[in-house]
Amino acid sequence: MPRKARWNATLLTAALEGLEQQRREIEKHITEVRKMLGARTAARQTAPAAKPKRVLSAAGRRRIAEAQKRRWALAKAKTSKKGA
Repeated sequence: MPRKARWNATLLTAALEGLEQQRREIEKHITEVRKMLGARTAARQTAPAAKPKRVLSAAGRRRIAEAQKRRWALAKAKTSKKGA
């Protein structure tokens, strides 16, 4: 027994036209967003360079390391008193 066609040609044609219209609108929006992104990336390229990375002297690193060791020693001393 042949299967009866569920959709007729006019309905499918109308659906196709509607989908193509939606695609044109979506492509238009995509183009607008790409233009906005292009303008934004161009602005970033013309912006001044970021500040140079800060350099820490050896003495400064040593002071920071010693202070951190003192903090850890204090924390370990507190936990050992609680555990005992």
